[in-house]
Order: sequence, then C-alpha cells, then structure tokens
Amino acid sequence: MTATGMTAGNADTQDIPKISDYPDVGDRDLGDIWGRGQADRWVWEARYVKLLLVVDFGATLVATLAAFVLRFQGAAYADWYLVLSALIPLLWVGLLALTHAYERRVLFVGGEEYQRVLRAGVRLTVGMALVSYVAKADLARGYLLIALVLTTVLSLSGRVVLRKILHRARRKGACMHRVLVLGHAPAVAQLTRQLHRRYHHGLQVIGACLPADQLAGASHLVEVPVFGALGAAANSAAAAGADTVMVLSCPELDGPMLRRLAWELERDDIDLIVSSALVDTAGDRITVRPVDGLPMMHVEHPRLSGGRRLIKSVFDVSVSALLLVLVAPVFLAIALIIKLDTGGPVFFRQVRVARGGEMFRMVKFRTMHTDAEARVAAMREQNEFSGVLFKIRDDPRVTRSGRWLRRYSLDELPQLINVLLGEMSLVGPRPPLPSEVEQYPQDMRRRLVVKPGMTGLWQVSGRSDLSWEDSIRLDLRYVENWSFTVDLVILMRTAMVVLRGAGAY
Repeated sequence: MTATGMTAGNADTQDIPKISDYPDVGDRDLGDIWGRGQADRWVWEARYVKLLLVVDFGATLVATLAAFVLRFQGAAYADWYLVLSALIPLLWVGLLALTHAYERRVLFVGGEEYQRVLRAGVRLTVGMALVSYVAKADLARGYLLIALVLTTVLSLSGRVVLRKILHRARRKGACMHRVLVLGHAPAVAQLTRQLHRRYHHGLQVIGACLPADQLAGASHLVEVPVFGALGAAANSAAAAGADTVMVLSCPELDGPMLRRLAWELERDDIDLIVSSALVDTAGDRITVRPVDGLPMMHVEHPRLSGGRRLIKSVFDVSVSALLLVLVAPVFLAIALIIKLDTGGPVFFRQVRVARGGEMFRMVKFRTMHTDAEARVAAMREQNEFSGVLFKIRDDPRVTRSGRWLRRYSLDELPQLINVLLGEMSLVGPRPPLPSEVEQYPQDMRRRLVVKPGMTGLWQVSGRSDLSWEDSIRLDLRYVENWSFTVDLVILMRTAMVVLRGAGAY
C-alpha cells in the first residue's frame, strides 16, 4: 500500500455529474497493450513498466547505432566501441532504475517522470566524460555526445508517446484507478466534479463514505453511491472493488483513526491518498518531516531569482538568437504570403504587460485585417470566451493566410525578437493585455513576477480552447513550480501540440 498527498479545492454548489455520466468500470478488452482493463490495475501498470523498459532499451540501441554511423561513417574504429555500444543500453536502463524512473508513484501523470529521465541523461553524460578523462581513454567525443544526447531525447519522446496512448485509453474509461472518497458531502461533491473534468489523472470516483450524521439525504448532493459511514471505509472499499481510498480534510478522521484505516487497507493492498489544502504546488517543494510522531508538511518557497533565473535568461537569449538565424527564410516567406494575401503591414504590434507590470510591445505576424481593432466593439456580443478576453472561433476578422498561420502558431515566431531583447521568455505565463491586468484580483498578480512566455502550460493544455480562469490557473501553477527541467518539458510538448494544430484559432 502507498500513501501520497493530493490537493482538493473547496466545496461549492455547482452541478455534480451523475454516476451515469461515468464510463462503465467493469472488465473490458483493451487490446494487447493493456490487457484486461480495470479488473486488475496491477496488470496494466506492470505492462506499462515493461513497455517503458523496452522503449528505453530500444532508444539506446538506436542512439548508439546512429552515433556509430554518424561519427565513423565507414572509417576505422577500435573494436571496443562495439563493446561500449552494447554496454550503454544496460547502463542507461540501470541508471533510470536507480533514479526511480520506473516507480509507479512518478509514472502515468505529472512531469516528475520526465525530469528524472533528464537528470539521468545529464548524470550519464557527465559520468562517462569523467571516467574517460580519469582513465585517459582515447574516446571519440562526438560518438559519446551523439549517443548520450540522442538516448535521452529518444527515451523522453518514447515516454511521451506512451503517456499519450495511456491518456487515449483513459478517455475510453480504461486504465483508471477506482477511488472511494472519504469526507463531508460538499467536499466529496466538489472533488467528484473536479476529477470528472479531466480523465488523464486516472482517478475515477466510484463512491463515497460520509460522517454518520450526513448519510441521510446526502446522495442527492454527492450523486455517487454512498457506501456507508467513515468507520466502515475499509470494508466499503473492498466491497466496492476500489483500489484507492482518498481522504479529504475531515475532523471526524483523526490521527488514530487514519492509522487504523491504513492498516486495514494494507490487508487488501488498497492505496491511501490523503489530501491537503495546498493547490498547484509541485512535489519537489514539499517535504514531509516527522515531529514527535506527527507528519509535518514543509513547503519550500518557489525559487524565482538568483542563479536559476540567470540560467533561464542565458538559455532564452542563446536559443532565440539561434532560432532567428535558422527561421530567417521562413520569416521572408511568411512576409511575402501576407503581402500577397491582403497587403498592408506584415507585423502586428500590441502593448502587453511584462514582469513587474512593465509595458512592452509584443510583435506577431499580422493575421487579421487592418481594421480588426476598430471592429471589436461591434462584435462584442459574439465573444465565445469567458473572462476579460475576446475570442471567436470563426472570427471574420482573420485573413485566409492568418488562419493557417494561427493553426501552426507561425504568427508567434516574431516573439523571438521580444525574447532576444529580454522582454519575454521562451516559456512563461501568457503575456496579458493591460486591460486584463486592471481586472486581476490580488492573487492573479502573482503571475507578473516572471517574464511572459512564447509558450507555457496554457499552450500545451488546450491553447484557445481553455477558459480564461483555466489559463490563469495554469499560469499561476507555472510560477509556483518553475524549474529549468519544466521549461524543457514544456518546449517538447509545445512542438507536438503545434504540429497537431490543436486548440488554435
């Protein structure tokens, strides 16, 4: 049995999905990859880990073969390079195991899995470089660099693909954890609604246990089966076929009662998740420290300054300068297309708010007719976006070339100039308009402590399909949990989202 922490929002009175809205949780055929559905979660979890091993081992074989071909290209080489090429896959899989990259507590959801793979790649590269230096081995640096960098990239890519396959299975109701929730009826109802919004987390609420004084008449609020009182939670979980019990903040469940519950769940190998009131806080900022037998949760402050900010700035300037050189022909082609399509200016400049509330002019390729700003007032009633933003899915102000540019986010390429000038970052919160910032409540101003980005969590989580509230929430999550590794993962995910053209209009 494992125990983890999770956040849950406060209860509200919004409509709660009925149990009939959920996919069937019985056995089903999920194909050769996942086996027999949710009847035994250990089956699909074990198969997932085996697939990861195959992906990582295969990625290393491909990487070493590519390095061998690219570096030597038919030239003479020492026989021990063949031995090294055979050892690298074993070293890579072993190092990933040592960094716990195959543990199910970091798999299936979140970015911790990808961060561990990146850290393993850096360690293997540095380690082999040190060994070759100390041993004074005449090792071709090009071979080593290509092999190890490509290994890391291919392993990450393979894991992203596997995660996508898992999400597709979960969209169909497969590979889900069956969750019994313990808590007060309003909190259970809120959590049920929150988990039902998205499928990728893999948590499916199948029922609840409530305090004894709330059992009467609670079903109309909770709208999932109520299996009984809190004291019978372990037996209820076994009877319901749950593999996870989630405990919300509840005074009736004190320390001794939770400990007894953990013992009882251990008997049936059922996981225990205890929620906290923390929202959007990354796991690496949380440390559980025992104080006289009490587990105290210590929350580190986000690191938004110092050396980490310097590394981010150097990375932004270096990459943006390189990309501007590489995409210069694309700039010229897009400029020509815009001129031939509608004439008028190629670029569109708009005042946005940067870090600390400073103003700057963000540059984009023009995708709308030149009178677009003047037509906003007349089209205000057609707004399809909640909050302060104005968006229309089939906006008549968008030009023919503009629709294509927006679909693949090519209109945002000139923002590389803003990044090079230090006004923006490659990854960060969405750059807001001054009119948006004027309406921010105090907590939303937190997103202004970092530079706005060309891409971010909002870009890889739905883009224009997100509500204003969701985009703000994702921006705050990024600010609170920023790291260089997170930036790299977001950049990789951005490439995949842009190629699909999903959520852009």
